[in-house]
Amino acid sequence: MTSTQPIFGRNEEFFTLAQRRNVLFYHKGYFSQNIIAAMGEVVRLQLEVTGIAGPTRRKLFSSFVELAQNIMHYSSEALPPEGTAPGIARAGTVCISVEDGHYLMLCINPMATASVDALHERLEPLRSMTLDQIKQAYRVSLREETPESSKGAGLGFLTMARDASAPLEFDFRPLDDDPGTTLFHLKAII
Repeated sequence: MTSTQPIFGRNEEFFTLAQRRNVLFYHKGYFSQNIIAAMGEVVRLQLEVTGIAGPTRRKLFSSFVELAQNIMHYSSEALPPEGTAPGIARAGTVCISVEDGHYLMLCINPMATASVDALHERLEPLRSMTLDQIKQAYRVSLREETPESSKGAGLGFLTMARDASAPLEFDFRPLDDDPGTTLFHLKAII
């Protein structure tokens, strides 16, 4: 069955809704190094065209890269399944929007429920740290060896916490139909 409504009309409606919601960038799907590089160019251009000041643009772009890399390294949903072929892409969602004069960086990705406690323990201290404490923790992490289970010694979360204008917000939501998988939600306000 085909629709008689022109595709452009539907795209126009989506564009209008996105503008009304102040969405600068949104991607739900798979992330790989090549996809992240392409999206990075789109994000960089969108931030420039929007006229966002240089320091804020840098923070937004840096946070975008950290969120996308987090999905690519830690999302539990891979395509193709792990161990079957090189070049795995992993599932997640990233959104950049504007609300009340602040930029919101939102990220969602599935993760193994067994890893939730460890991630919670890494993120929870960031909620109460001062900017100086975050910067100090960042410097310490640069000098430490990267743990085997990590791709960056937690530098991504410290980078986002350093650049954010409010503490990072996060939540873990178990999937009803898959008790081994939990959705990780992260929000940074820049």
